[in-house]
Amino acid sequence: MATERYLLKNGSLPDGSKSDVLIADGLIKNRAVNIIDADAMVIDVKGSILLPGLVDLHTHLREPGREDAETVLSGSRSGAKGGFTALSAMANTSPVADNAGVVEQVYRLGQEAGLLDVFPIGAVTKGLEGSALSEIGAMAESIARVRVFSDDGNCVFDPLVMRRALEYIKKFDGVIAQHAQEPRLTVGSQMNEGAVSAILGLKGWPAIAEEAIIARDVLLVDHVKSRLHICHVTTAGGVEIIRWAKARGINVSAEVTPHHLLLTDELARSYNPVFKVNPPLRTEKDVMALREALADGTIDIVATDHAPHSTESKECEWSEASFGMLGLETALSIVQKTMVDSGLMNWAQVADRLSTAPAKIAGYVEQGRNLEIGTRANVMIIDPGASWTVDRDLVASKSRNTPFHGYELPGVITHTFFNGVPTLMNGALVETGDAR
Repeated sequence: MATERYLLKNGSLPDGSKSDVLIADGLIKNRAVNIIDADAMVIDVKGSILLPGLVDLHTHLREPGREDAETVLSGSRSGAKGGFTALSAMANTSPVADNAGVVEQVYRLGQEAGLLDVFPIGAVTKGLEGSALSEIGAMAESIARVRVFSDDGNCVFDPLVMRRALEYIKKFDGVIAQHAQEPRLTVGSQMNEGAVSAILGLKGWPAIAEEAIIARDVLLVDHVKSRLHICHVTTAGGVEIIRWAKARGINVSAEVTPHHLLLTDELARSYNPVFKVNPPLRTEKDVMALREALADGTIDIVATDHAPHSTESKECEWSEASFGMLGLETALSIVQKTMVDSGLMNWAQVADRLSTAPAKIAGYVEQGRNLEIGTRANVMIIDPGASWTVDRDLVASKSRNTPFHGYELPGVITHTFFNGVPTLMNGALVETGDAR
């Protein structure tokens, strides 16, 4: 545990109140106005907002197997720059994280990096193939203590397999995170099905392919009385199904990505594969529905779906390019732009949607604690009045496939503290652990 002392002076809390925050021995030691501590390093954060460290329930760290695109270490660096103190590493690695050995490897790599908590997500099915259940129990009992399971990148399309998975995780209060995509409706799909795909001659991905799986699975989870989380919701129809389910007390939660809060399928007109993503960018109507749903709580959280890819995988013809975008370093700025600066949400709601709620869904007990005295000092600081321009050549990720290159975004993240140790100071990364 850290022994350094840091006194954050003149900041604002998410509820708008002014407060100093004292960090010592890895904990929030005090939170009050005009704290004096002669032994602490004083950091003046006037004009900035102090938030609990951000928690991402949907990150692709690629290791093991695709270290050319990302590693646990490089992804942790990217997360620290984005204000995150916890990342959830998706299972579509090579080999797949469908057994205790792989999730423990990822967990240990996160500990070695030492920049934030890395929580492995286990595969629902062996090899992500959708047939036989993975070693769910062994992963839950491993040192990684996996509680979230997902075949993300693939849909658990067989309803019998999905039912069995939902039943199995009840033993330890786990959650299935579903990639809602009916595969038979999306064979060869390249972008959202609509006017733009028709004009461009690209095979469309219909909204019903997402909505059909969401509808099926909320009925299944209600029948089983288990827990379901819907990954990266993108359609107005999907929002309405989730709203219907919640109104009936069905135990479902949902996430939206930053890019689906801002970008639309009109960007595909450029044929720039940086805008090719799974699920695809949708219409302006969908974007507005997603924003409203995040504001009113129908969608519980923001998750990045950070999906790094090598240059060769993205800088090619659209039809050959991989699906996916970087997301960790721009997430909070996109949320500020689309939700806060638009008046749809306040900073207390941002703290909930990007920290407290995702930590609660996944059971990350030491995360999302709202800077409570005596809790682990997982803290990030943003200057909402400042702005910055996204430069793909300056990201901490090993990949460069950000769709926001050249965008001027609001909100500059200046500091991140993980367990009381600074990982980002004055906008610059502070390396800890194994500097591989």
